Amino acid sequence: MADASSEPLRTAILGQGYVGLPLAIRAAQVGYQVVGFDTDADRVKRLQAAESLSPDVPAEQIATALANGLYVPTTRPEDLAGFEVAVIAVPTPLRDGAPDLSAIEHAGLALAPHLQPGCVIILESTTYPGTTDDVLRPVLEAASGLRAGEDFHLGYSPERIDPGNRIWTLRNTPKIVSGIDDASLKAVSNFYQNLVDTVVEVATVRDAELAKLLENTFRQVNIALVNELAVHAQQLGTDIWAALDAASTKPFGFMRFTPGPGVGGHCLPVDPTYLSWQVRRQTGRALRLVEVANEVNAAMPAYIVQRLTDALNRKGLPVNGSRILLLGMAYKPNTGDIRNSPTITIARLLTEHGAQIEIVDPHIDDPFDLDARVRYSQLTASNVAASDAVVLLTDHDAFDLRLVENYAPYVLDCRARLSGANVERL
Repeated sequence: MADASSEPLRTAILGQGYVGLPLAIRAAQVGYQVVGFDTDADRVKRLQAAESLSPDVPAEQIATALANGLYVPTTRPEDLAGFEVAVIAVPTPLRDGAPDLSAIEHAGLALAPHLQPGCVIILESTTYPGTTDDVLRPVLEAASGLRAGEDFHLGYSPERIDPGNRIWTLRNTPKIVSGIDDASLKAVSNFYQNLVDTVVEVATVRDAELAKLLENTFRQVNIALVNELAVHAQQLGTDIWAALDAASTKPFGFMRFTPGPGVGGHCLPVDPTYLSWQVRRQTGRALRLVEVANEVNAAMPAYIVQRLTDALNRKGLPVNGSRILLLGMAYKPNTGDIRNSPTITIARLLTEHGAQIEIVDPHIDDPFDLDARVRYSQLTASNVAASDAVVLLTDHDAFDLRLVENYAPYVLDCRARLSGANVERL
């Protein structure tokens, strides 16, 4: 493998989304020669124009990488030729409740003609234990005629990107690395040591694959716990938020998770299902706690709609015809990421009941087309005052929450950010 301090390391990164783009730009910053491959022609065109598609990558960084020739976005598989290290960071969605690994397979097929002895292939996409060995490896070997572990190195390094997180970034978040053998582990580790502050070597690829699912399943289960408690808190005569504040004073044995309208992004709605799917497939038994957690969190949008319906009923208003302002379409604060956002489900459920829906999100440039009855609006005093109800779903810093408190006739606050006689918390 070439040394980044001398001859630029020829690196191919397949997938230029929330995971691949930050990795590609970071690699270019340390002096690697990077080909950023993506099948989305519009995305590549925008990257070639130095337009950022990630909250973690300023446009200026893309422009610099393009200008110095160390970053080349492309849709052409032939541009992958000559790579020394290739990282696969492509989507792994669920289709009908089962993992869809077709993007990983297609990435392997794109790389296979360009494999050369001594090169390194690293999978970063989230998936179930066994994917690197049982899915990616056969594709690479069959199409190239080379053998993993003998002719080329193969490993897995789960992505830990948290879009919009200004504290924990790609660089300072410890990076798990693994390989199918000792030589592969060393090669994968060497690649990332120039990119991140801390590399954590894991003995086997399957353990590294499980670690990623464990991280997100841990969050899914604990979020489900507080969501279920929130659903029942009123009937118990308790305030879930006050209880959380009190419990959080314990300096050991407790980690704070907060309720919300549901979970979004790729990780939480998808990753635990990968794990439970694989457990059922290999053992024939259910991963019961995980499956129940999935059900609890998936039911939260419907619960939000029911809470809103009850509140409107108390005011003598039907949902049908009511004007409802939804604040936040992204699934997490201060980003424009709408993947699996619970707001989408909530808006659809409300429009099915005849509500007039307006969505406000300053981070969404290209709104998701939900329904002809859904409009995209601005957060203004007149707009808030004209609504029958406001629902705070994503607490972006850009929102003027005092304005909402002062002008909204009723607020369902799903993030415990507002107060006042007109505010009801989840």
